[in-house]
Amino acid sequence: MPKMKTKSSAKKRFKLTGTGKIKRKHAFKSHILTKKETKQKRNLTQSGLVDKADEANIKRQLTI
Repeated sequence: MPKMKTKSSAKKRFKLTGTGKIKRKHAFKSHILTKKETKQKRNLTQSGLVDKADEANIKRQLTI
């Protein structure tokens, strides 16, 4: 049986925390920032956590 391969897209987008949760970045922070308020842009800079409903799917992609 060959080794399980990690999805490259998931590898670039997600990191595992020490407690086993999955860290992610917020969307909508790459371009067209002129119409967004400063507060919104500042809050999008911070990282967030993946929802519990999606964790199993992402862990499968990361082969954890």
